[in-house]
Amino acid sequence: MSRAPSAGPRRGSSTRRRVVTAGVAIVAATSLAACAQSQREAGGGGEGGTLTFGAAGAPDLFDPFYASDGETFRVTRQIMEGLVGFKPGSSDVQPELAESWEHSPDGKTWTFKLRQGVKFHDGTDFNGEAVCKNFQRMFSQTGAGQNNALSYYWIENFGGFADGKTPSLYQACDAPDAATAVVHLTRASSKFPDILGLPSFSMQSPTAMDQYQANNVQAQGDSFVYPEYAKAHPTGTGPFKFASYDESNGTIKLARNEEYWGEKAKLNELIFRIIPDETVRKQELESGAIDGYDYPNAADLKALRDAGNNVQVRDPFNIMYLGITQKNNPALQNLKVRQALAYAVDRETLVKSNMPEGASVATQFYPKTVDGYAEDVQQYPHDPAKAKQLLAEAGMPNVTLNFYWPTEVTRPYMPDPQGIYNALAEDLREAGFTINPVSKPWNGGYIDDVDNAKADIFLLGWTGDYNTPDNFIGTFFGTPTNRFYTAASPWGEELAAQLKAADGEPDEAKRNQMYQDMNRKLMSEYLPAVPLSHSPPAIVTSPRVHGLQTSPLTAEEFASVSVSEK
Repeated sequence: MSRAPSAGPRRGSSTRRRVVTAGVAIVAATSLAACAQSQREAGGGGEGGTLTFGAAGAPDLFDPFYASDGETFRVTRQIMEGLVGFKPGSSDVQPELAESWEHSPDGKTWTFKLRQGVKFHDGTDFNGEAVCKNFQRMFSQTGAGQNNALSYYWIENFGGFADGKTPSLYQACDAPDAATAVVHLTRASSKFPDILGLPSFSMQSPTAMDQYQANNVQAQGDSFVYPEYAKAHPTGTGPFKFASYDESNGTIKLARNEEYWGEKAKLNELIFRIIPDETVRKQELESGAIDGYDYPNAADLKALRDAGNNVQVRDPFNIMYLGITQKNNPALQNLKVRQALAYAVDRETLVKSNMPEGASVATQFYPKTVDGYAEDVQQYPHDPAKAKQLLAEAGMPNVTLNFYWPTEVTRPYMPDPQGIYNALAEDLREAGFTINPVSKPWNGGYIDDVDNAKADIFLLGWTGDYNTPDNFIGTFFGTPTNRFYTAASPWGEELAAQLKAADGEPDEAKRNQMYQDMNRKLMSEYLPAVPLSHSPPAIVTSPRVHGLQTSPLTAEEFASVSVSEK
């Protein structure tokens, strides 16, 4: 998504540089307590109280390892922490549960010095043994736990599991003492240790996971049945603790962790109310029933500001795309048909009519601020005649497509799913495609179907987790059998290999050149999806809310937030 004026710093191609070979890098710990103190002094309002935030969708569960959606992470981010985190307002990595780390010259062995005196919410000690148990739990998934719809982030970032059927980036973990964890990788990677800041790789209590059978996830038809741990007992080290989830009323309650190792949360209680309809979220803010919500309609921003609310627009760091699945519809394995899709959609009008101010047309699969962006990729201007010509050349003038779009959700990159679907479907019909609409709730079958490659084409997008090309195109196309099913094309495996090679390339200039070459091929020779737009999502809070630091990753944490009396 792209954003307009921003509260957070802009990402630049030179924001951060990684070293994966030469020498040993040591990252010194920063004072999180000092940071939190600074935030407290900058804010207003008093200590304690309750903040109610309007969430755009329901979380599927509360075990972040099995999750891939932002609404689950919005909650778990408050109660769990990783070995590394991200500096407030930026995508830059900072120490979290690890105070420092160093790596071997070949980039394959990472030694983390752990923060001492930290306990999980159930009283279990956080130490080297707990770190290794978490890694071993993730690596040892079996059965449904290996499904791409569940272990999505593991598969996309680490690859395979302990059964060895697919190569894995992860090899082993040692805990030589309580204050140290050593993670062994099978190869160097440009994304390590940044990926350990992802919510999916948060540290969770080994005791609670054993007690409530965290790994006992079962496939049931097209969906999954989650264990008690994931529904009612998520246990981390964060400043808030899970209290309850009233699914029928769509209300999640978190309580302040009074034993937190760092600066304690200001709020006594943090409540997330699930309100999928953006108009209703606005009405609830106006009535005082909630204190803030995400993704306000761009048309409402001025009125919200005029009413005294605090509207913050984040930096753009996302992509919305028209996904293409090559698994079930042979026509989509033809490049000319995929190119016809790209020429058919009117992205300029889509951005002007359906996206907020500051949005822009996407020419490739990540924003310009990410390394490896190529200025000279093949362009696809709106040209229905060209689309029809390509379909005729492919011998498929009447292609029928099942077009999936989500309900009961608003995403940072997709502010109005139905409006966007309507616009694109009309464009595609004009170019000669026959469209069968398929709509499902975001966490009520949509994500599962898309991740299991059941759609022909679909609406989806991505907000960057950290600032590397691999986090975008490596996540999208690094696994040929995922939602795009590029395995159906002869270049699917080749593209995955190219992405893996670029991720492991230690020379920055060479690595960036490799990504530029791939971006050119992605838009001319492969076209596994059609990039649509970058969009700037906003977040709004009432005047009584103080101290909310926005994140370009849309990864806000509420520990520093306070509320004034009503």
